[in-house]
Amino acid sequence: MDFKAKILQGIPSELPPKKEYDTSVNHAPKRKAILNAEEKQLALQNALRYFEEKHHQELLPEFKEELEKYGRIYMYRLKPDYDIYARNIEAYPGNSTQAKGIMLMIQNNLDPKVAQHPDELITYGGNGAVFQNWAQYLLTLQYLAEMENDQTLVMYSGHPMGLFPSHENAPRVVVTNGMMIPNYSKPDDWEKFNALGVTQYGQMTAGSYMYIGPQGIVHGTTITVLNAGRKISKSGEGLEGKLFVTSGLGGMSGAQPKAGNIAGCITVCAEVNPKATQTRHSQGWVDEVISDLEKLAKRVKEAKANKEVVSIAFQGNIVEVWEYFDKKNIYIDLGSDQTSLHNPWAGGYYPVGLSLEEANKMMAEEPGKFKEKVQESLKRQTAAINKHTAKGTYFFDYGNAFLLEASRAGADIFAENGKDFKYPSYVQDIMGPMCFDYGFGPFRWVCASGKEEDLDKTDKIATQVLEELKKNSPEEIQQQMADNIQWIKGARENKLVVGSKARILYADAEGRMKIAKAFNDAIGNGEIGTVILGRDHHDVSGTDSPYRETSNIYDGSQFTADMAIQNVIGDSFRGATWVSIHNGGGVGWGEVVNGGFGMILEGDKASEERLKSMLFWDVNNGIARRSWARNKEAVFAAKRAMQMEPKLKVTIPNLVDPALFDTNI
Repeated sequence: MDFKAKILQGIPSELPPKKEYDTSVNHAPKRKAILNAEEKQLALQNALRYFEEKHHQELLPEFKEELEKYGRIYMYRLKPDYDIYARNIEAYPGNSTQAKGIMLMIQNNLDPKVAQHPDELITYGGNGAVFQNWAQYLLTLQYLAEMENDQTLVMYSGHPMGLFPSHENAPRVVVTNGMMIPNYSKPDDWEKFNALGVTQYGQMTAGSYMYIGPQGIVHGTTITVLNAGRKISKSGEGLEGKLFVTSGLGGMSGAQPKAGNIAGCITVCAEVNPKATQTRHSQGWVDEVISDLEKLAKRVKEAKANKEVVSIAFQGNIVEVWEYFDKKNIYIDLGSDQTSLHNPWAGGYYPVGLSLEEANKMMAEEPGKFKEKVQESLKRQTAAINKHTAKGTYFFDYGNAFLLEASRAGADIFAENGKDFKYPSYVQDIMGPMCFDYGFGPFRWVCASGKEEDLDKTDKIATQVLEELKKNSPEEIQQQMADNIQWIKGARENKLVVGSKARILYADAEGRMKIAKAFNDAIGNGEIGTVILGRDHHDVSGTDSPYRETSNIYDGSQFTADMAIQNVIGDSFRGATWVSIHNGGGVGWGEVVNGGFGMILEGDKASEERLKSMLFWDVNNGIARRSWARNKEAVFAAKRAMQMEPKLKVTIPNLVDPALFDTNI
């Protein structure tokens, strides 16, 4: 049976043989036991409903063993024997180019070169899932292969509810992940309902089929580190010879050393998992690996003296680095953290003083004790960071819930007013006012042909568009334009592609629309193949997250989620090929609502109309909200957008003189 036939068969009528557990793969940690006896039976019933009754007796003990052993039912037996990666779009069976493009993106998210825990269908972040189990994967791809352009596939947290009649301009797929009733959105609720098989944590681009490997976060991190460097620059100097200390080399955090190299600094990034370190080192995303603190300190001093651009992975715990560098008086210029603290009790953060194996064992068998260890470690880490910032280190939270979880642990993390944190979120200080408020965010595309030459051509097209736009851009966004032109010109040289032939850059609505139209024209002229557009949820409009994306909203609305919900609704009827809305994301279950989209460009007039309508809304929805919050950069961007599009009418806030309250209150 060839690849296309295997996709079309869906869940096979005759079961494949049981598979051996692959110890060579980086697996998800065992989830804590949270179900009672009655709930375990319910979880098993939920899993077995994917299969004909004749298979239940054989599968029941196997699924029961998985639930006991791993805390979840993954259905390893059903993992396909074919290689999973982003093929040329023409390799997929089907009646719809749009559906084939979605299959390509799903397989890219589960490519072992891309995914953090591929056998558990987790792309990144420790729990960012594409599906809950392999039956869902098989059934979803079968539906996509059968889909016509007047049907929509409905996805409930990894489960394909079915194909429904719609129309050509409707999304081909609508995805929801983890959309809980608000009072059932605590961390243990995720553990319970995920174990039952009724919801999942889609993270951001994991459960919305739009992850492009660490390249996406490399770009965002590069922009962040560059602008952080500008904040600490004394006389316009760059980052040469300056030290950036952080942690995490997983699916998202693994981008940090590469970004540090591009930004031009010395990067030390700690990681406790040797497999993650080895992966990033073998991919060339980190230059050196050191596991001894004394050797690390010596190497950093040498790099500082020579003003080297180098990235070093420390194989060990980040807390030890912060403490040792304080003891040895090694000055840290920039500091952050990118461990998965949105998921602190299930493998997102490993406490100091325990080996990886000891931590995984305690996590599953003594979750209460493990939580105590994590919180003790966070207090130690914060205390060490405080010592460095007292010497002048600029520390920023990278939106991974570090400050939030440190505060919950009782760490010394609050400012003098007892309400705000001592340190800013990177969105508050950098990405919000410098990027999001002006409408700049992570626009991305994938060349569905899988051809290197198509990626090269799209790089050139995007560069030409940006260079032309920069000529007449206002002064306020000139730096953004320059940074992204420099980025795209160096993209190939920096070897950023892992998985699909994809690229990312930061662009505003005008830039996204003009780049997309140029791609669509090139497709229509036969110069390149089909292109898939998307973005990270971490964007101008996509996400409502009071401790990250909307942390620079100060009118009280940072705890509302209207923007993200309006965003995905608006995208769905303006031409998106697929849309997604999630609870969870990078800062934790119950802490954020975020939405994304995908759009297939086919080189025709219909694609052009869709891209103009949807991309304009997708950005300006967020600009309007940020403007109403009285963010001056967003007010500027909203007024500029209205000048460019006469049909746009945005409610602009009237500003109040603060002195008024001195005499009247």
